[in-house]
Amino acid sequence: MIATTPEPPYLAVVFSNQRTKGDQGYAAMAEQMIELAQTQPGFLGVESVRDPEGFGITVSYWKDESAIADWKANAEHTVAQRLGWEKWYAAFRLRLCRVEREYGMDSR
Repeated sequence: MIATTPEPPYLAVVFSNQRTKGDQGYAAMAEQMIELAQTQPGFLGVESVRDPEGFGITVSYWKDESAIADWKANAEHTVAQRLGWEKWYAAFRLRLCRVEREYGMDSR
């Protein structure tokens, strides 16, 4: 689903990752993290996809860097980050971007 975001500027965190084999509790934690992120001040939206080989991209949108820092430091999120390092990700990259403009089309 395409996230509904406010008028730019705002920030995007792009998390590209390659999963390890097997679920190992990943799906439940990912769902829990999205629900938790939605309660964070400054959270604007999220979009996430994963292919059959385990490559995924999640883009979360935030009001400012302070909101991103608070999310990174969230106690429950730090547990998920640790588990990602230990067992869920074979590789990942995280990129912080500033969205300057956007345009698009809604369903016809």
